[in-house]
Amino acid sequence: MLPAVPVPGQQVPPASGARILLLPRRIVSGDRATLAVLDMNGRLTPGVAVVFSNGDHLTTDATGRAMFVAPLNAGTISANISGRAGKVYTTILNPTDAAAATMEISTAPRVASLSDRFELSGRGFCGDADANHVTVDGKTALVLASSPTTLVVLPPADLDAGEGLVELNCAKHDAQPFSVKFVALSLEADSSPLTPGDHRTLTVRVRGTTSKISLEARNLAPEIAELSGGNPARVSSSGGNDNSAQFQLVGRQQGTFLVSIHLAPTQSAPRR
Repeated sequence: MLPAVPVPGQQVPPASGARILLLPRRIVSGDRATLAVLDMNGRLTPGVAVVFSNGDHLTTDATGRAMFVAPLNAGTISANISGRAGKVYTTILNPTDAAAATMEISTAPRVASLSDRFELSGRGFCGDADANHVTVDGKTALVLASSPTTLVVLPPADLDAGEGLVELNCAKHDAQPFSVKFVALSLEADSSPLTPGDHRTLTVRVRGTTSKISLEARNLAPEIAELSGGNPARVSSSGGNDNSAQFQLVGRQQGTFLVSIHLAPTQSAPRR
């Protein structure tokens, strides 16, 4: 899944196709944050209404993102795409709990996909997504969602598989660079419509590492098919030169299945 910002001359994804809400895992009371909405093909989607559990609502702008100010009361809040089930939760921190004189990165992924988002946690980030400047091996990455304590980042489109040096700065503050191993994931599946009782195997090929990695599949059309192992479902790849993993689907009614597959989160202290 490769999110992309809509540009003039290209067809803008319709708001009706919105499927995935990216909300920073933690936000800071009274401070700015940015969320993003993706369609079934991973494209950033403008004009999508998002509703919060406290009654606040907003609409994504031309970039498929929306900046907002976090509620003043600390605690947990949820949001969802208007008209769609599936809530995304975030924790509202007190400003004193997130204060930092410098930019610090506390957790980052050991392994990330070349074509999917990854998350950074820490302090001193910018709530305005575009104010954060993230590069991998000197190439500019796209910040999809952000808060002072969380960034959701898409790797550069022309990045190669292998170790990549990640650098980050915001508001004249620089984080200490760190390394992430980037891998390529490719899906092999019969995408023809399902009928009730049909069994379908989704095979994910992994390039860039021979180590076993954990993959997560999320069923975006549960009325069409059932994903074996729950929703989301997790499996480990085989490892080795033919590194791959498989997910199983069973049809519930006739229609086209929609499954999002990405690396399962593996956050730890960043590798310097």
